[in-house]
Amino acid sequence: MQGALTPPILSGPSQSAVSNQALMPTASQASNVAPQPSKTFSSSGPLPGKTKPTPVRRMRRIIAEDPEWSLAIVPLLTELCIQHIVKNFQKNPILKQLLPEHQKKVLSHLSPDLPLAVTANLIEDENYWRRCCMQRWPVCHVAKHGGSWKHMFFERYLENLLKHFIPGTTDPSIILDLLPLCANYVRRIRVDQFLPPVQLPASLQTRELSDSGSEVESEEPTMDHYQLGDLVAGLKHLEELDLVYGVKDCGMNFEWNLFLFTYRDCHSLAATIKACHTLKIFRLTRSKVDDEKARILIRSLLNHPGLEELDLSHNLIGDRGARAAAKLLSHSHLRVLNLANNQVRGPGAQSLAHALAHNTNLVSLNLRLNCLEDEGGQALAHALQTNKCLTTLNLGGNELSEPTATLLAQVLAINTTLTSLNLSCNHIGLDGGKQLLEGMSDNKTLLEFDLRLSDISQESEYLIGQALHANREAARQRALNPGYLMSPIIANVPGNSVE
Repeated sequence: MQGALTPPILSGPSQSAVSNQALMPTASQASNVAPQPSKTFSSSGPLPGKTKPTPVRRMRRIIAEDPEWSLAIVPLLTELCIQHIVKNFQKNPILKQLLPEHQKKVLSHLSPDLPLAVTANLIEDENYWRRCCMQRWPVCHVAKHGGSWKHMFFERYLENLLKHFIPGTTDPSIILDLLPLCANYVRRIRVDQFLPPVQLPASLQTRELSDSGSEVESEEPTMDHYQLGDLVAGLKHLEELDLVYGVKDCGMNFEWNLFLFTYRDCHSLAATIKACHTLKIFRLTRSKVDDEKARILIRSLLNHPGLEELDLSHNLIGDRGARAAAKLLSHSHLRVLNLANNQVRGPGAQSLAHALAHNTNLVSLNLRLNCLEDEGGQALAHALQTNKCLTTLNLGGNELSEPTATLLAQVLAINTTLTSLNLSCNHIGLDGGKQLLEGMSDNKTLLEFDLRLSDISQESEYLIGQALHANREAARQRALNPGYLMSPIIANVPGNSVE
């Protein structure tokens, strides 16, 4: 039926009235129906040119009650199949058997809320995982996750579980059951809080002991956090581990033991990173790591096959921990070491300087916000006279003064590898600034030199800035033209004029 019916032939005068109303189109139909030549028919007399009258079939169009009803054709069978696959994807996931163009249509209509057990190892389409990320997190920096939306989803999903895991309350299987699904896609773990176990009120604990009738003295409640050993062992592609043992947004429930990195946590973490041979970057910051805990961690990293960056900044590490870090420099392939904002003093800096003098791997050393003083600063300056690999050194805020600046000026005149030096927030002084300026006159490789709040004169700071600008311009020219060589500046004097 093409939207039309043949009504029965009516008799009497009402027939023409009904026929005229039925043939009269509505406003919406008039715009869609093409004009046709008009013909005059007689309801009772014979047709023109005919001798015998014939019955007339009058057509009446049906007007649907649904305002969205149309005469569109039935959907294609492929479209109906795709709709059925999408609707039943959770129970019967069909994807790999489809043609590529049909796979795209199915993936574009799938819900981001499907169970990970269905989608994790089946769907590789980045657009689908992008929708999953954008639905859960308003801010997404996919570049921090290797440019992969799927990697970003599983890394942040796993991090969220770890942040809200409560030992003794949360079921560990929630995390371990995720391992088969995310093991191939997690490259980094960044957790900025670890929740401690829930503590019972003191009155309730006392009541429980009295009810049990035990005379054994009650032990201190354990504050150990989630142990990462089983999780990291299952992540065969893990390269970066960034941890903070503390609690965010604790509000009025603040207690110092919420920010406690226990010895059991330390030993467990040491065993975890030692067994993870794919680990390249390890960061443990703002976790109250003291000398003893630092030595435990660093001991597990000796001769690690893949570690390239170690960050123990914003802790409580002193000279004993610095000596352990110096030993690590001689027994690893470490390229970046960050001990900023600790308690390292002169003896610890001397140990690091001794290791640095013979090191051939380290390119960045950050010791800012310690208390090295001139004893440690001079030791590091002596090490730079023989070191041929370090490119970045940060000694800001270490109570350094003119003696250290004098030795560093000598280093700048002969060192050809250092490109960034930070001496900000020290007491270099006017004479120290002049000596650094003299050293910069012979240096062609230093590109960044931070001397803010170091008590040097404005003239020295300005001239050092001009020398740095010349070095950066020369480096830019070398990058554009590898064959570029710096030509000496010839003074424009009459004796040097070319005629």
